Amino acid sequence: MAREDKLAFRFDCGATWLNLLATTGRRFSAQPVERLPTPDRLAEWLEHCELSPVRRPDQGDLDRVRELRETLRTLALATVDRVPPPADAVADLAAFLAEHDDPVRLTTDDRLRREPPATAAQALARIARQAVDQLTGADRLALKSCPEHDCRGVFLDPPGRRRWCPSPACASRGRVRALRARRAAGGTPARPGSKTTTDVTAEHDPPAGRRH
Repeated sequence: MAREDKLAFRFDCGATWLNLLATTGRRFSAQPVERLPTPDRLAEWLEHCELSPVRRPDQGDLDRVRELRETLRTLALATVDRVPPPADAVADLAAFLAEHDDPVRLTTDDRLRREPPATAAQALARIARQAVDQLTGADRLALKSCPEHDCRGVFLDPPGRRRWCPSPACASRGRVRALRARRAAGGTPARPGSKTTTDVTAEHDPPAGRRH
């Protein structure tokens, strides 16, 4: 199996705001992976999301994105865990949205489009409003978090069949651990023809659908 690029952006969590959360890998490990280390990488990510602002992002924009990313993560995990969201996170999100009004202005050429955001903050406000819609609506019931304790990545799973986040690494680690636990509990070696640790590592869940 090809080695996963830890710094690659993920666009398979089911929504743009969830893909924003995935710009940090293994968030709860001793060494989280930051996939937005510079304003240029933020500009690249926004371009991929078709949210490139008129004014190119700067360091202040990057700091703001990282801060709101963690606010959204806190609210998303509270929603998945079905516990009341922290009041300070709710207040931070409400204050950010109150400061960034972004009227919808539509244009047409080959298809219906929305005018691009003027700034990275406006782009972020569009993402945050998508998060609010899903966290407060029926779509919240399709949210799941990865059971790997150092990941806890949040993703959409409308069919309810996924266990791990779309990262192949998380599924592989979880399956290997489960296989070892079953073998330890049974006290017997693997039977001929049964799946080995390598076989399990090579498996991963199908990617979640991409949605902006």
